[in-house]
Amino acid sequence: MRIVIIAALAVSVVGCTRWSMDHHLNNAYRAYDVGDCQRVTLELSQVDRESRSRRYVQPEVSMLRGQCLERQKLFVDAAQTYQFIISQYPASEYAFRARARLDTLQQLGHYPGISAAQPRPAAL
Repeated sequence: MRIVIIAALAVSVVGCTRWSMDHHLNNAYRAYDVGDCQRVTLELSQVDRESRSRRYVQPEVSMLRGQCLERQKLFVDAAQTYQFIISQYPASEYAFRARARLDTLQQLGHYPGISAAQPRPAAL
């Protein structure tokens, strides 16, 4: 009987953590929709604290953080966040979206990107 109670307690704690993490992530999206990036940062910090053992949440959190940094005109920071997503989660949907955001930042002139070497004539 003790084992059943302990197992039920463990399952309920895990469920509560997941619910709380989802709650903060939803709040972050709501705050982003109304343009409140301070609130987004606060909610994402809560998600970070609760999701340390759930790495699958990190690319989504980082993507929203990068978008908020863009909204605050912190383009270099946003680009670094997108680079983090691409390097740490290369096969995820968020890596694809991060590449698209970097391309957009580059086209808008907010991020230099990787430029090809320019050939120069040899000096005589």
